[in-house]
Amino acid sequence: MVAAMALSGRKLLLGMLAVLVLAVVPGIFLPSLMCRGNAPHLDDLGALPHFSLIDEHGDAFTDDALRGHPTIVSFIFTRCDTICPVTTAKMRRIQEETFGDTIKLASFSVDPTYDTPARLTEYARRYTADPERWRFVTGPVQSMKDLLEGPFMTTMQQEGSDRPGGVPNIAHGGYFMLVDGTLRIRGAYDSNDIHRLDELVHDALYLARTQNPH
Repeated sequence: MVAAMALSGRKLLLGMLAVLVLAVVPGIFLPSLMCRGNAPHLDDLGALPHFSLIDEHGDAFTDDALRGHPTIVSFIFTRCDTICPVTTAKMRRIQEETFGDTIKLASFSVDPTYDTPARLTEYARRYTADPERWRFVTGPVQSMKDLLEGPFMTTMQQEGSDRPGGVPNIAHGGYFMLVDGTLRIRGAYDSNDIHRLDELVHDALYLARTQNPH
């Protein structure tokens, strides 16, 4: 009888464990699986046209550099001592958070006459930019203006300067743009909003994981 009671107790214990597993495991894993499968809402703000510019090394930088992978884009100028150091530091953080992923970064100058490749190289070094993933772009003023004030919807408008050294005040967007591997702009993200920056990283990772470029 003792053996029978022990066997019965063991069956009861195993049964209780089975119920516990069935109750707990789905609660742990199903939400994460469901979240992983849910596609984020991505805007479609239009496609980038063909363009031909240069990077911080003086090498050609064309629309082909953005094909086949998501790219996070910012707008800067190296003489800026207000918003640009902050946004560039945030881009550096994104670079660190997406280490090992296929996400690229590109920072376009809104002051291309001054921002030569040499100056952009020094700027990139200051922020420990990975040259394999993060490019800094300049080029002829009109070409830059057509791209930035056109599909990228920012401005290069100089508003004069009363600061030492004649540093201009250039009104330009403080947001980041997400470009997918087919050159479509999939969102604009306010760089001052930490939640939007988290969404930007999440959306870029989603595109890197799911998009089949064509």
